[in-house]
Amino acid sequence: MHRRSLVIRAFFALCLLAATLNHARAIAAHGLLWDYGYGDDAVFASRVFWAALTLLDPLAALLLFVRPRAGLALTVAIIVCDVLHNGWYVARHGQWLATFYVSQLAFCVAVLAMTPLAARPFRLRGPIDALKSDVPKSRETVRLG
Repeated sequence: MHRRSLVIRAFFALCLLAATLNHARAIAAHGLLWDYGYGDDAVFASRVFWAALTLLDPLAALLLFVRPRAGLALTVAIIVCDVLHNGWYVARHGQWLATFYVSQLAFCVAVLAMTPLAARPFRLRGPIDALKSDVPKSRETVRLG
């Protein structure tokens, strides 16, 4: 069970790191608040969002291993917001089959489908457990505690 969670989280992390590289490459080539080719149609908030992904994506990738529940929640939030946000631009410009958008949709579907499997070893048992570590206790630790 834990191995499956680790494999899923590693897959998510690799995808997030690939996205980080794409955003970093865009910033290096076009500047921090690039419009991603949308020109004046790209509002300032969108430019900030795209730039912020350069920091949020690797943060989520790190959290997937350090704080798995937080990493999974952030990964879901990032990809759902990204697909909804970019979907607005895709709809305005008729880019439904654009590679960037299709790959984001595929990753979103994968994240939504696999997150419950990845989260299973880290589920909460009650409200107070939200304050405890993401790392599941071993059976020996549970007996001693």
